[in-house]
Amino acid sequence: MDHGITTKGASRSGLIGRRSFLAGSLGLGALALAGCASLGPGMSMAEAERVYGPLPDERFPVPAVNVNKLNPKYMRRTVRYDSKEAAGTIIVDPRNYYVYRIEGDGMATRYGANVGRAGFLWNGDAYIGRKAEWPVWTPPREMIQRQPEVAQYAGGMPPGLGNPLGARTLYLYQDGKYTLYTLYSTIMPETIGKGVTSGCVGLLTQDMMDLYDKTPVGTKVVVLKA
Repeated sequence: MDHGITTKGASRSGLIGRRSFLAGSLGLGALALAGCASLGPGMSMAEAERVYGPLPDERFPVPAVNVNKLNPKYMRRTVRYDSKEAAGTIIVDPRNYYVYRIEGDGMATRYGANVGRAGFLWNGDAYIGRKAEWPVWTPPREMIQRQPEVAQYAGGMPPGLGNPLGARTLYLYQDGKYTLYTLYSTIMPETIGKGVTSGCVGLLTQDMMDLYDKTPVGTKVVVLKA
């Protein structure tokens, strides 16, 4: 379902909403991964700090990613990825916590992701039915039943850093209907590489904005089996 993360810059009500969301929907355990000067074959620390730097010009300024909390293997990379899918197709690999954008000629852009926790994983084909910048988040009725504390947002949580969907969201549709699943943006690097959501797929805001800008409505999305 629709998900996201919290930040110190959010309002108190937003923090409460996100803490409830994390405790109930994400079941998240904190994890800090040590950083180093060299991040292996993908990206140097200097490049990581640039790619995942702050976004001060956004409607709600986005903080830099604490790259010390991000496993380097989940940083954005261009990789070889053989696929019969057309260029532009998005492939979600929940088993390995990656999202791929097919670039053609056997290459893809790879992003680290968080995915659905046990009991909330799904697979199949979908497409991007709509896109939104700084969307309103409305918890589904099923989530309200599981977590009565989010009922205060039944009419919608306003956009902002405290909003679970973050800065950019791609909504997944099947047969003309919204599936309740999304590709969303998160400012919490410690969730990347984890099964923490109710079925949505989260990318770091900087990665999500890169993917969002390249993804028109109608883009095919393939979610692989975990």
